[in-house]
Amino acid sequence: MYAAQRCTNMHQLLPTHALFITTGLHRSTYAVSKLLTFTALSNRGDLSYAALLFAQIHTPNSFTYNTLIRAYSNSPHPHLSLHYFNLMLKDDAVWPNNHTFPFVLVACANADCMLSGMQIHNWVLKCGLGSSDSHVKTALIRFYLGCNVLENARKVFDEITDLDVVQCNVLMTGYIQLGLAGEGLSVFQDMLVSGIEPDEFCVTTALTACADLGALSQGKWIHEYVKKREGLVADAFVGTALVDMYVKCGCIDAAVEVFESMPGRSVCSWAAMIGGFALHGYARKAVDCLERMQVEDGLRPDGVALLGVLTACNHAGLQKEGQFLLDNMEARHGIAPKHEHYSCMVDLLCKAGQLEKALELIRRMPMKPLASVWGALLSGCRNHNNVDLAEVAVKEILLIEKGDRAEEDGAYVQLSNIYLAAGKCEDAGRIRKKIGDRGLKKTAGCSMIDVDGVVNEFVSGDVSHPHIANIHAMLELVSLYAIHKR
Repeated sequence: MYAAQRCTNMHQLLPTHALFITTGLHRSTYAVSKLLTFTALSNRGDLSYAALLFAQIHTPNSFTYNTLIRAYSNSPHPHLSLHYFNLMLKDDAVWPNNHTFPFVLVACANADCMLSGMQIHNWVLKCGLGSSDSHVKTALIRFYLGCNVLENARKVFDEITDLDVVQCNVLMTGYIQLGLAGEGLSVFQDMLVSGIEPDEFCVTTALTACADLGALSQGKWIHEYVKKREGLVADAFVGTALVDMYVKCGCIDAAVEVFESMPGRSVCSWAAMIGGFALHGYARKAVDCLERMQVEDGLRPDGVALLGVLTACNHAGLQKEGQFLLDNMEARHGIAPKHEHYSCMVDLLCKAGQLEKALELIRRMPMKPLASVWGALLSGCRNHNNVDLAEVAVKEILLIEKGDRAEEDGAYVQLSNIYLAAGKCEDAGRIRKKIGDRGLKKTAGCSMIDVDGVVNEFVSGDVSHPHIANIHAMLELVSLYAIHKR
């Protein structure tokens, strides 16, 4: 048994298993559970071998069932987690417990088994764990969020009488991931009113919501709250979230101030600052950060940081610097360029009017280009009215296996516009007909602005805003002023 606990890879485990068989230890459920734990849960284990081990156990207990349920829940085959749960239910000698349900619910969400998950919820209530075990309650919230059933997730959350910080963060994160940052921020505000002290994860999530909303006033308030909590001030995740929030709310100077005062900066912190400089047009500062992060903090940039620098070069039209960075990423920084790096460079070349060079770069890519890369070339063709290359780009986008429907629809729309700009009305009409046959509907544009601490959302074509008349009157005045100045 002790040999099983000392195993670090499958090569060591196999002779240990053989020893178990020759000494009769394989008949002991407790002994075999040690082998099962390693093979099922270790990064160096083998889940298929774990399933074979389980099949040889004469009297499996709840621990062995739970081990495989847990292992398969986050595997490429989450339905097998449900298989072992069903075996457990058929075994009269064992009963699901508080260690079983959280991972079964994860499996239901990952396997897209909504109905099974709701049945598990009934089991939870039947076992009396719906109101007594915090891990199970948290798992239920995660399950419904994972299935995009917000109403049920909120209902479970609201029925919890002893809310903890983890449950609040799970709900906040779920709202934000589903594009409902405002609701996520409301959860944060409610937990403060309830007297629940947020940890660094909750604060980071709340700042992410502020960044998504452009809610500067709320973000500043959270910053003041962070300053009063010594543990939060020193946290790299919180500091990085503050930098990101100020960047996305348009306050680059505040972002720099937070960044420079951080006691411990990570690669993510530098990537956020580089992205901020790129977004606000400070390309040279973004490029300088590559050397600064190595000199000041002894950190090497990752792919995200390098993409930020490439983006900065793109925005500023620094073609030579961008090309040099892409060509030397692996040699100087140990990072092989990925699709997103090539897409950015293709876009940079297209903006410089060098469409042929962009096509050459795509042809030289060491991997098969994704739709995003061809999409960058297509956008360049639209800006420079290059019909021939646009047709090539659209053809490649449509040839990509398992292509994104939205990418394909966007490609057709752009090609139609390119034809129109080139005076090829017949070709444009043909593409427009194809767009109509596909039933394409354009998603309405949406923008948000923070005014006096209140986030106002505007959707294209929507006239429901309470101050719509005043807004239109002001826009009219601005228009008249602009005309007069011209």
